[in-house]
Amino acid sequence: MRCPQCGNHDTRVVDSRDLDESTTIRRRRECPSCMARFTTYERVEAARLVVVKRDGTRQEFDRDKLALGLRKALTRRPVPDDAAERAADGIEAELRSAGQSEVPSSRVGALAMDRLRSLDHIAYIRFASVYQSFQDLEDLKREVDNLFAEGPIVKKGKPNR
Repeated sequence: MRCPQCGNHDTRVVDSRDLDESTTIRRRRECPSCMARFTTYERVEAARLVVVKRDGTRQEFDRDKLALGLRKALTRRPVPDDAAERAADGIEAELRSAGQSEVPSSRVGALAMDRLRSLDHIAYIRFASVYQSFQDLEDLKREVDNLFAEGPIVKKGKPNR
């Protein structure tokens, strides 16, 4: 690894630590020439994953874009702060484990809706109203009725029916 200060190619590793459940390695390095210390991160480069949009265009999968959409839906909802990040990680892992290099955007959306449905019903309705392009209140009512039909809605640990 080249030193960012002096450009020397002979740096040494002073310390290594696993991060993100051992998917990333953080290394502290030192340059013997100028004694500068710096940090590098190593992570396995995942295979390219392409999302095929409804109009047929292809776009590289963007985990951050997915997490942002989930975060917007979960805004001001009683869920852990990292719920959107964990959901996005889970969705990405599920997509990659399928072993396909291309996935339809509808699959990404369906997985996002499934995660939100299990996290928070209000966040699910927020996301679904945009993703499914509800045209009127009847569409919204139908989706809420479907949620009620799935079973009791739990609020603060007690059934709310």
